[in-house]
Amino acid sequence: MDAFRDSILQRGPIESFALKTVQDFIQPQRQTKLAQDENQMLENMLRTLLQQLVASAAQSGEQIMQYGQLIDDVNINGQIPRLLDVVLYLCEKEHVEGGMIFQLLEDLTEMSTMKNCKDVFGYIESKQDILGKQELFARGKLVMLRTCNQLLRRLSKANDVVFCGRILMFLAHFFPLSERSAVNIKGVFNTSNETKYEKDPPKGISVDFNFYKTFWSLQEYFCNPASLTTASTKWQKFSSSLAVVLNTFDAQPLSEEEGEANSLEEEAATFNIKYLTSSKLMGLELKDSSFRRHILLQCLILFDYLRAPGKNDKDLPSETMKEELKSCEDRVKKLLEITPPKGKEFLRAVEHILEREKNWVWWKRDGCPPFEKQPIEKKSPIAGQKRRRPRWRLGNKELSQLWRWAELNPDAVTDSQRVKTPDVADYWKPLAEDMDPSAGIEDAYHHKNNRVYCWKGLRFAARQDLEGFSRFTDLGIEGVVPLELLPPEVRSKYQAKPNEKAKRAKKDETKGGSLEEETKGGSLVSAEGTLAGGSTSEAEGEVGRGESEAMESDAVADTPTPEEQQRLGGSDTDNGQEAGQIEDAETEEGGLMETDLNHPPVPIS
Repeated sequence: MDAFRDSILQRGPIESFALKTVQDFIQPQRQTKLAQDENQMLENMLRTLLQQLVASAAQSGEQIMQYGQLIDDVNINGQIPRLLDVVLYLCEKEHVEGGMIFQLLEDLTEMSTMKNCKDVFGYIESKQDILGKQELFARGKLVMLRTCNQLLRRLSKANDVVFCGRILMFLAHFFPLSERSAVNIKGVFNTSNETKYEKDPPKGISVDFNFYKTFWSLQEYFCNPASLTTASTKWQKFSSSLAVVLNTFDAQPLSEEEGEANSLEEEAATFNIKYLTSSKLMGLELKDSSFRRHILLQCLILFDYLRAPGKNDKDLPSETMKEELKSCEDRVKKLLEITPPKGKEFLRAVEHILEREKNWVWWKRDGCPPFEKQPIEKKSPIAGQKRRRPRWRLGNKELSQLWRWAELNPDAVTDSQRVKTPDVADYWKPLAEDMDPSAGIEDAYHHKNNRVYCWKGLRFAARQDLEGFSRFTDLGIEGVVPLELLPPEVRSKYQAKPNEKAKRAKKDETKGGSLEEETKGGSLVSAEGTLAGGSTSEAEGEVGRGESEAMESDAVADTPTPEEQQRLGGSDTDNGQEAGQIEDAETEEGGLMETDLNHPPVPIS
């Protein structure tokens, strides 16, 4: 053991001798990493050596963290810190098991007095970054938590407040924020933290002892706020006691001078985590602005807990209790606002903290889900090596994957299971079912309310059913549905009706048929007159006059008004030119007919 001690505590860089010393004394099967039984052997040797060093330091009367330190060279650490540095190096480089350093630290705190534990914990704080690495933290987090809890149990909460705060701050930084072991999931209160006060009035001192007992009895409810919702009598007793205290604070307001004189914000002010409950100090405490703020702040925390979200129905306050909570809270906030110094700023800060506390409460109610995100490690290419761009058979990755979907691509393209455009009648069947009154489908669930469905249907109708597509303007999306899909009582509503163009076309066809009949009748009369000689000249004259009058009336009826000509613009001019050409052609044809009729027939020999 002496040889191992001299070898592992030698001077010089740790990396130059630490692993070699372990290999010489343990003789592991592998050169750089110990097996499980080899780790156990090394741990026993180190724990025995640490116990010897602590015993030697206790016999010499020196502090254990300074034992073995040279007087002329303060920069060189003692033997125990040196041993811990060597073990920490081996654990960090994964030569030995990662939890070995945590086990040595736990043994060291158990063997040390509270005065020496402060130095040991200072060493732990200095190595916090290394101990918090993932490969070490996963192996030793429970050991470190046990070590800190044992220290907290050994410390006095009244005399070692600063050291307790150091331990709690270390745990808050060492463990992740979502660590469940550091969270009071069930919301259990520390009912053992009692505030003791006098039960009997003192003799020879004039003190309002009833107010004294009423005032300090509030601490029983602040210690366990959940008890107020279980029994209504407790809440009534608490509210009446609180009203007495608030009335006293109202009756004895503090001035700015008193608030500044008794403020705890001064550097020389003393601080204690427990109240001084002597009846002799009651009058002085009521004049202390910080003391009042502590009591009023406890009230706001209790009110905030009673109204906290996410509780069961049995734990929620009743309606009358909510109203009383609101009125008491307003009084407490008003007293905090007028309590010097800087009452408004203090109240604003407290309200902000309580508002943020709701997020913490909801996070605990949800089971403390982790919200830390590990950073993404970007793999940098090897220096001097160029990245080759992948080459794809069809130009890019997507086309190449598309081509490899089937072994025989032509068969895959012609496959009947392949996605294809549906028939327009099949596509409109869901909307036709919605339009059937017997189906009883509410209007809010009709397919016509789906814009994507209607847009696709109009595209299909424009390609496959132009007649139905034309009904969209007059009848809407329901008019596009094929009539054969609709029930008889709905079909009549959406049947096609003749529009103005169809009516005008029918009128033109009727008018053209009557003109053809008149033309045929005139030609027959002309033929008969020719055969009969001059006996038909009068009849021809009357027919000619009737036709000319009809043409004049038609021309007057078809002539557009000046407003219509101005609205039509240039298109009327073209129409006028075409009409003039037609009239000239008719005139020429009429002249030829008249020439043929007036010319005497040529005798046939």
